Formats: sequence, structure tokens, C-alpha cells
Amino acid sequence: MAGLKFRVLLDSKDKNEVFRDILISDQDNFESFYRAILSAYNFSSDQMASFYISNESWDKGFEISLFDMSFGEDSSQILPGVMSTCTIDEFIQESDQKMILVHDFLRMWIFLIELIGYQEETPESVQTVLSVGNPPNEDSKSDEDDSLQFETDAELDEEDEDEFGFGDYEDDYDY
Repeated sequence: MAGLKFRVLLDSKDKNEVFRDILISDQDNFESFYRAILSAYNFSSDQMASFYISNESWDKGFEISLFDMSFGEDSSQILPGVMSTCTIDEFIQESDQKMILVHDFLRMWIFLIELIGYQEETPESVQTVLSVGNPPNEDSKSDEDDSLQFETDAELDEEDEDEFGFGDYEDDYDY
């Protein structure tokens, strides 16, 4: 057994760099790692999340989700990774292994994670060993895209209906 040190960088529009270095046992599961990341950033654990094993180009690979999302589908075709059952050492393929964590699929908080060090001694518990920058408030990111604005039926006037051809036909049905 060994200790693994990961750098967890919060990907955000803010120009300030915010990251945490987290030391964890290679035998710990991804759920412990996920909870440590949330704690280090003062985020709540009431949202869905998934880790994705990544490569040098930060492409999303195998998914490890918080819960089993297969919903009884044929397990021979889907190999769901679940955080509580997947240990970290199972997915370390490179000395600088990269992962992506997506927390809260509406707000899309994205954490870029990279293995930056090894330690022979196994840590007794997960530890945040370095904190750089102040994390944003979890609620500061809107779950609605301001650029998308939908009109309700009540907001559509007859002019709009004519533009789309909706006013061209009369209902001639007798009910």
C-alpha cells in the first residue's frame, strides 16, 4: 500500500487559480476521494457526480459514478463503475494519471485531477495537504444558461404566430 498525492484544480471562468493537493491511500475508494474533494472546496454532497479516467489530452474515458446508473440494463454490455466499490489503485495507469470530476450536472463544476506524487507510507486518513486560492461559493454558478431564454405561450403574440405560420389555418372541426 502507498499514499497518492493528487492535485485537484477547479476549472472555472475566474482568473484566480484554485487548487488543493489531497493525499489518499491507493486502497481507498473513489467515494472517499470525492468526499475529500467536496470538503476541501466546501461543497455539499447533495448532488450527482462522476469521475472520468482521462489521458494527456483531458479526454473523458471510463466513468465512475456516485451511484449505479445502469437501471437494470444488461450488465454484460455496461460496466458501470461505482465510487463506493472502485479503488483508486485499480485505475492508476500512468505515473501522472489524470482524471476529471464533474460535480452537480446542472451547474457543471469541473475538477481537473492529476497524480503528482507517491509516498511509501500509507496515510491513516485522507488529508488536504495544500490549499491554494479561495474556492467560489458552490451556489455562485448558475444552473441556468443566461443566453437561453425561452418564451412561454402567453408571451407569444399573434405577430409571432403569423411568422411561424401558426395563424394560417382555421379549425373547421365540429366537436
